[in-house]
Amino acid sequence: MKPILPGAAIGVLGSGQLGRMFAIAARQMGYRVHTFSPDSDTPAGLVSDLEVNASWEDTKALKAFASDVAAVTFEFENVPFGVTTALEALLPVRPSGTVLHIAQNRIREKAFLAQAGLPVVPHKAVRRLEELRTALQEIGYPAILKTAESGYDGKGQIAIHSALQAEAAWNAIGGRDAVLEAFIDFECELSVVAARGEDGSFAHYGLLENHHKNHILQTTTAPARVPDQIAVEAVEVTRAVLEGLGAIGVICVEFFLTRGGRLLINEIAPRPHNSGHFTLDACVTSQFEQQLRAVCGLPLGSTRQFQAAAMTNLLGDLWARGEPDWGAACGRHEVKLHLYGKREARPGRKMGHMTALGGDADSALKAVTDAMLVLGRPEKG
Repeated sequence: MKPILPGAAIGVLGSGQLGRMFAIAARQMGYRVHTFSPDSDTPAGLVSDLEVNASWEDTKALKAFASDVAAVTFEFENVPFGVTTALEALLPVRPSGTVLHIAQNRIREKAFLAQAGLPVVPHKAVRRLEELRTALQEIGYPAILKTAESGYDGKGQIAIHSALQAEAAWNAIGGRDAVLEAFIDFECELSVVAARGEDGSFAHYGLLENHHKNHILQTTTAPARVPDQIAVEAVEVTRAVLEGLGAIGVICVEFFLTRGGRLLINEIAPRPHNSGHFTLDACVTSQFEQQLRAVCGLPLGSTRQFQAAAMTNLLGDLWARGEPDWGAACGRHEVKLHLYGKREARPGRKMGHMTALGGDADSALKAVTDAMLVLGRPEKG
């Protein structure tokens, strides 16, 4: 396919903050951006050229949307597979609907990884209570029961510590298709954000170190503070994932590093990722520009990182006692503030993020942590 050049319109399925940052990157390069989602007045819609508000089932609206754009990408996983199938008959969808179909269901995702011989958390697919009981005997305790679909930021997950808890756990997730995973005693959580071009080219942002709080990403440190051989292995595994999927676009692979030094894939995100937000300020090419380049068939950009960086999420909890003191945070010369234009702050809702640069990972993490403190209203645990 010939490259899609600046001046063209690119379609985005979904309209949250990832779409917003993609739209900003695309417009900087001279592209127009159209978003499609059931919602209005959205973070992405506020900065796009056209915000289409329609149901995913509205085939007429989808066809009209497709007729106005040169290619389509997505900014979250919960786009119905039928939507991507319909659009792929009309124009390029990147990453493909097949990639989305695999990544939006943990059973399919784990099966893909296992069949590819990639290091995945021990698991069993469960579709009935009796299958859960059998799987628990094989996996052992404790174990984590996760819904096959629609789970993120810890939603749709429950820990099981004994056979007596099996039925209650099954009922708690609504008795639907799920995956039972072994509990991993991990040293840390890691991720690799990478891109694959139409020509098979590969680019990555190194290994990132992630710290979660209440199942929501709290901080990312880049580069990860782990041995070099772990970083090399994680990148090669990520390359194998993207090549195995035949993906064109940006993908994030999330890992556990066990206390024994083994990398295990936790899950795949078929889009730019929260842990890659630091690239907006710390790299030659951000993950969002990279997504655009891949979608449009342009050469992938340099991922060179200027300095070590750390990112922290700004959750709605910060607004509990009023507007945070943005002036105090922006008074730190090494800190960059990004807010997503969401009108309502709710506990646990991602409202924005801050990034800090430093001479090394430790100093960058300290800088962004200190910036959180000077906001005057640090998040509650």
